[in-house]
Amino acid sequence: MGDVVQMHFSTVDYVIFVVLLVASAGIGLYYAFSGGCQRTTQEFLLADRSMRCLPVSLSLLATFQSAVAILGAPAEIYTHGTQYWFLGCSYFLGLLIPAHIFIPVFYRLHLSSTYQYLELRFSKSVRICGTVTFIFQMVSLTGFDLWGAVLAMGLVCTLYTALGGLKAVIWTDVFQTIVMFAGQLAVIIVGTHQAGGIAEVWKKAQNGSRISGLDLNPDPLERHTFWTLGVGGVFLMLALYGVNQAQVQRYLSSRTEKEAIMSCYVVFPCQQIVLTMGCLMGLVMYARYGEESPLDQGYVKSNDQMVLYFVMDVLQDLPGLPGLFVACLFSGALSTISSAFNSLATVTMEDLIKPHVSPMTEARATLLSKMLALGYGLVCLAMAYIASLMGSVLQAALSIFGMVGGPLLGLFCLGMFFPWANSTGALVGLLSGLVMAFWIGIGSFLSRMSASAPPVINATVIPDVGNMTTAVMTTLITSKPRFQALYSLSYMWYSAHNSATVVVVGLLVSFLTGKVFPNKSNTLRLKFFLMLMNCL
Repeated sequence: MGDVVQMHFSTVDYVIFVVLLVASAGIGLYYAFSGGCQRTTQEFLLADRSMRCLPVSLSLLATFQSAVAILGAPAEIYTHGTQYWFLGCSYFLGLLIPAHIFIPVFYRLHLSSTYQYLELRFSKSVRICGTVTFIFQMVSLTGFDLWGAVLAMGLVCTLYTALGGLKAVIWTDVFQTIVMFAGQLAVIIVGTHQAGGIAEVWKKAQNGSRISGLDLNPDPLERHTFWTLGVGGVFLMLALYGVNQAQVQRYLSSRTEKEAIMSCYVVFPCQQIVLTMGCLMGLVMYARYGEESPLDQGYVKSNDQMVLYFVMDVLQDLPGLPGLFVACLFSGALSTISSAFNSLATVTMEDLIKPHVSPMTEARATLLSKMLALGYGLVCLAMAYIASLMGSVLQAALSIFGMVGGPLLGLFCLGMFFPWANSTGALVGLLSGLVMAFWIGIGSFLSRMSASAPPVINATVIPDVGNMTTAVMTTLITSKPRFQALYSLSYMWYSAHNSATVVVVGLLVSFLTGKVFPNKSNTLRLKFFLMLMNCL
């Protein structure tokens, strides 16, 4: 591999990087002082429901998958092979179902927050629980460490989100998506050329057993198979594109219901392109380094850092291109973070403040929404440090989303598809889903720690009770888990397993309590289910 690559930017690289920051901030400032100047919550939070299909689609694409795909997918392919590509099989149903079930219901109810549905269907307490769960999910997700520089980028992101509202977020997403495609494409083209062409890349990947066939192993404990990716991934996509506030808010900003539905269809090929580009980059990385990875050589500290190392290695003699890719990388971060800020401000205002505060003027509500976006921006940026302690960005992102997004998906499915489910069942079901989610997630983490740590504990030795925390953690880590199979469940099944837990427990409790739709009229109940049937 040669000497360690000195990763230094040229002047051109810095210029390109700064241009991204300035352009993103400029879009936010433009929408802050144009049109209605973001004077109403309708304009600030929902872009006055005036957006067309294409910008909404690109924004949907950029919102979450971008940062994860840029960092995690190439490292995943380099390390484990192309099996991950079969996740693309889940995109079809994962986008088709939201387009024809979830979007029409939310759009026709004229909601600002998806959790308003939970109050209409169940009760105010269910709505609050759903909102708090979402807030935890998004604050956690936006904290992924991107080598520290995300903090500076996040301040710019906070500025344009707090000033320009959802319209600024969507249009910056469009700009950032273009930058992301350009950056990834530049690396793939140059890297392939240096490796001797696409045929040589494919040959080296085959020789290194990185080209995976169709693995039909039905074992849910296997990390990646066709079933975990193609079927388990559907539930992950439903949690993301069906009921997640950050995505639903974009659907609701569309001019018409038809354009909202079309945006889902446009996202499908775009997602396939993003996935394929990530896979190609991983194969080019393998063609360059083979089994002597930068991680094994000690040049980087984690798999995810290999992508940046690879980029600087490949593009070091081409001034401007490293800056383009790093701008691409942070565009992914910006799109994720800005979406979280705006959606968090929306649910807090609509679900936690407005229902409990005496009627406030539109100007005051808009100002408070902007302050919430700013506040959440600072909180989410603080999470970057915590996220730096996690492992793989790809697995960490999808695991957290499955752990928290799965129960939320189950809660909405319980309300939409089961007319006999009641508020008590919904609350107990959601709580059970979250307990199950964190039990499996934390158990899996401790199980991996146990597998990597040498067994040094003598069972006859009584731990020092003076440090009870150490004693408990030692016992957990070194003892053989009773539920090893459960802890070994593929993270791609988290969303399906946890949503199913919510539905099953919710239905059981509803039957036991025997109260169907308490304090809800039959007319309202009939309205919800006729609306759902019309969507099918």
